[in-house]
Amino acid sequence: MRLAHMKRVSHSLVFVVVMIALLAVLAVLQYVWLGQVSDGERERLKARLESDTRRFADDFNREMQSAYFNFQLPINIWESNDWSEFNDRYDFWRGRSAYPNLIRSFSFVDLKRDSILVYDSASKSFVPGTLPENVAGVRTMLKQSGEVPAVASEVPALLMPVYDVHESIKKIIVRSSDSPPEPIKPQMPDRKGFLVIELDKSVVKDGIVADLTKKYFSESDGANYDLAIVDAQNRPVFDTPVLAGSDSTAKLLDLQMDNFVFYQNRDTLPRTGVTRSVVFSATTQKIETKSAKTNSNSNIDLHILTDDIKPRIDIRESKPRDGGEAAWVLNVQHSSGSIENFITSTRRRNLGVSFGILSLIGASILFIFLSAQRARTLAQRQVDFVSSVSHEFRTPLAVIYSASENLADGVAREPGQITRYGELIKNEGRKLSAMVEQILEFAGARSGKRRYDFEELNLDDLIDDAIDESRPLIDREKFTIERERCGSAIVSADRAALTGAFQNLISNSVKYSNGSKWMRIGCVRHDGKVSIEFEDEGIGIAPVDLKQIFEPFFRARSVVDEQIHGNGLGLSLVKETVEAHRGSIEVESEVGKGSRFVIQLPTV
Repeated sequence: MRLAHMKRVSHSLVFVVVMIALLAVLAVLQYVWLGQVSDGERERLKARLESDTRRFADDFNREMQSAYFNFQLPINIWESNDWSEFNDRYDFWRGRSAYPNLIRSFSFVDLKRDSILVYDSASKSFVPGTLPENVAGVRTMLKQSGEVPAVASEVPALLMPVYDVHESIKKIIVRSSDSPPEPIKPQMPDRKGFLVIELDKSVVKDGIVADLTKKYFSESDGANYDLAIVDAQNRPVFDTPVLAGSDSTAKLLDLQMDNFVFYQNRDTLPRTGVTRSVVFSATTQKIETKSAKTNSNSNIDLHILTDDIKPRIDIRESKPRDGGEAAWVLNVQHSSGSIENFITSTRRRNLGVSFGILSLIGASILFIFLSAQRARTLAQRQVDFVSSVSHEFRTPLAVIYSASENLADGVAREPGQITRYGELIKNEGRKLSAMVEQILEFAGARSGKRRYDFEELNLDDLIDDAIDESRPLIDREKFTIERERCGSAIVSADRAALTGAFQNLISNSVKYSNGSKWMRIGCVRHDGKVSIEFEDEGIGIAPVDLKQIFEPFFRARSVVDEQIHGNGLGLSLVKETVEAHRGSIEVESEVGKGSRFVIQLPTV
């Protein structure tokens, strides 16, 4: 049986080892897989963030470019004081813009006359006046020679240059050519002045920026982002903190065009019947045409002629800032500090959860294995218990049966013989009763139905009761008990239960004696507690069994081999009783030299 048991344990252990190895392999695969997922998620978030940032900037700049290029007017409007075209364009812009209150004011700075015209919304005309307080400092910048940015970012305001018509440009003739055009450098006319378009900063902040933030960065893919808009000197524009870093950036208030000069000829070219736009590119220095019908591009030659034909060409300009920088810059940073920090923390969290689950599975496998082993051991002990109890019951029953049969058959007729048979039946019946009571006591303790009747009792009286109950066994085995008094130690105890625990330890010392007929019951008081010591010179307990002797049904292999009677419940019941009295029990033992049990109880 023991060999079969060992084989079952070996098979179960192999299964557990294989499962743990598989979990380790799964953990490695999980680590690699989560790394790949994190890398993919990082690239996806970066691509999405760059796309959203670019679209944010495109939408923002589109609003600004609409306000800027919509008011590019020829010089004759400012010279003739005919404001109808301006009003038409203003009404057209307000009707199409999602933010009609974006423009706060219009001012025209005439550089040649050194005068200021301010737009009056009531009369819908430009009247002489002074620059608004917010843009007063722009006038000095406009008078300076050289490059003037298209945006005064501090205001903010858009600065629209107005040019005189170049006298030498009268007409442009476009004809197709298969050979590449020679580079040309058109000459810019003189600036007449500037149209200053003051923007409402609150509309920019609470309108455009707020709406675009909600549109592109409101819980984007479950990720939160912090936005900051700074100027060219990295100063916050809207009194927001400057971010420590950025995951993505984009140019705002960027009015630059890919084309340096834009020529628009809305005449219909001869023979083709196709309206074309002619564009001079500053980067490629060639002329391109885009057909409204064919939507195709082709290289052309450009000839500038002088004749008496009235020019039908508008000159448009967008000056780049120094170094090609935008007036404002949008910085976007993940709320965790960076996308890398977010991905790293997410990966760590996922690894923690994954490894936690795998660890839980591994622990569950070990727990199930240990529980199965414990259940198997307990089942074997229960079988041993049944066998032991059956054997314990068989001997008294056999004695009682034999004695009663002799009495019934008249074998014992003398009074002395009848008395001896009666004592024999009484003693064996007491043994049976004690074993039944012990089994019932164990069952009650395990079911939680056992009730204790606590009262304040003198500890010496309880020990004396236990010795008196064990007196027949002590006298029969001619045992000597060395007794130490506990003085006035009072404990709260159930008399029958605690006396039974003491009696069990006394009986064990007598039962497991090793030729020495001696035991000591000592008592030590300290710190509101009292320790009762039961010491003998019996066969002792092996170290391997010390951790299990208080478990139910457990009997040491040496005891079983020597055929010492018992059922393995005694010490288990002692421990249950002591702990019910808020105490503890400990044991020290050495094989062949004896054992020492110490019960510690609180005093009243």
